[in-house]
Amino acid sequence: MDDKQNERFIVSVKVGPKGQITIPKEARDMFDIKEGETLMVLGDKQRGIAILKADAFYKVADGDMK
Repeated sequence: MDDKQNERFIVSVKVGPKGQITIPKEARDMFDIKEGETLMVLGDKQRGIAILKADAFYKVADGDMK
């Protein structure tokens, strides 16, 4: 695969009885998500749901990301 193909993926997940989902391995690897790490779930009724690593969210909130 070329680099562009390694930058994106599509996968389906199912919501369990407690409202939980499993983050696919491809996403965990791509975004370096480790066990026990805090993630932020953002929601907008029109645009949908986004999941961010907490440290990235706080950088955006502080205006530090370029």
